[in-house]
Order: sequence, then structure tokens, then C-alpha cells
Amino acid sequence: MTRWRPLPDALPREAQHLVGRLRGLKDRTGLSLAELARRTAYSKSSWQRYLSGAKQPPRGAVQALCRVAEVEQGRLLALWELADQTWPHGEAGPPGPPDTVPVPLPVPAPSGVDHRRWRAAALVSFAVIVLLAVWLLWVLPLRSG
Repeated sequence: MTRWRPLPDALPREAQHLVGRLRGLKDRTGLSLAELARRTAYSKSSWQRYLSGAKQPPRGAVQALCRVAEVEQGRLLALWELADQTWPHGEAGPPGPPDTVPVPLPVPAPSGVDHRRWRAAALVSFAVIVLLAVWLLWVLPLRSG
């Protein structure tokens, strides 16, 4: 388990609660920050900033950590919504060039349950096709003879 530094006092209570829960999930996975970065679309340094309270984690980072930790996202996303309303948003940086194209977010991988359902449906479909093919091969020769 990681020994965490205390969160900044200036961080609102809701934000502190969110970061505390994220730290707990990260510890529960047993992953290092480098391993967490490899399993998500967020770098090790980004995770350091999010888990230290230096920067607000994006909603997608919270979702990614929930997927890695294999926990339901609902409560943590509700907590993220509360923290988002109170998180100190610093001065806006200089705007980017006007021709900047936003980078699309990665498509989340299907959860284990979704994958198992899809696989089961594919196997049933395959079995039906095989049975129909066998039936046609059996019935057609009988009608022609």
C-alpha cells in the first residue's frame, strides 16, 4: 500500500473525498503508477498529479481506474460530479492555435460481463447456423431421391 502525502488544505472537501477514494482504488489494484499508466490512456505523471490532488482528474481517468479496479463506476462518477463543481479551476492557459483538432477519447474496452454475453451470443448463433446447414444437407438429398 502506498504512503500518500496529505492533500492540500486548499482542496475542497468534495475534491479531497474523490482523491481519497481514487487513492484507495489504486491501492486496491496493487499496481504501481507506471503499471496503471500502461493499462489506461493516462500517463504516470498524470496519475501522480491526479492522486496528489494537484490536478483534477478527468472523468475518463476515473472511469479508467474503475475498469482496472473492476468496480462499479456510478458512485465514483457521482462523487466526481460533486468534486467538479468545487474543484479550484486555476487561470485558463493561453488558447491553442485555432486549427487545433481535439483528440478523440479512447473507446472503453467492454467489461467482462459484456464480453461473456457477446461470446455466448456468437456461440449460439454459430450453433444455429451449423444445425441449419446439417439439416439442409440431410433434407435436400431426401427430396431429390
